[in-house]
Amino acid sequence: MSATRPNPFQWLWYAVGGRLPEALRDWVLADVTARSWVWRHVARMAVIVVPLAALCLLVPGPLGLRLAMAGLLVIVGTYFSLSYVEEGSDMRAVRHGHAPGTAKAIREARTEHTRAATRARYETTYRNSADEN
Repeated sequence: MSATRPNPFQWLWYAVGGRLPEALRDWVLADVTARSWVWRHVARMAVIVVPLAALCLLVPGPLGLRLAMAGLLVIVGTYFSLSYVEEGSDMRAVRHGHAPGTAKAIREARTEHTRAATRARYETTYRNSADEN
């Protein structure tokens, strides 16, 4: 990962969908392809959802209703954000000048050896036992 990282204000801007300076282009790609890329996406999503949920708690009305509103906002916001985590992360990379599909290709290349080992284990376990029957 690039040694150049965004400052806290730049990261907040990036978290809400803003574009970072060209100097941070490599950091963005590293951000959306790191092993923890999904957790990083959740942190960016929380920057938007948590303040909105806090606003729900300030609405006049019964406490139970306000808690339900805040909880529903967090659940629905998280669900939709994670439903499109791959597309959202790839679009961040494209927005910062990388070719479409670059982030996905990097993530898949990193996990290919794990898939190959899993496939070999499956073949050994299930294909060999099917041949014996």
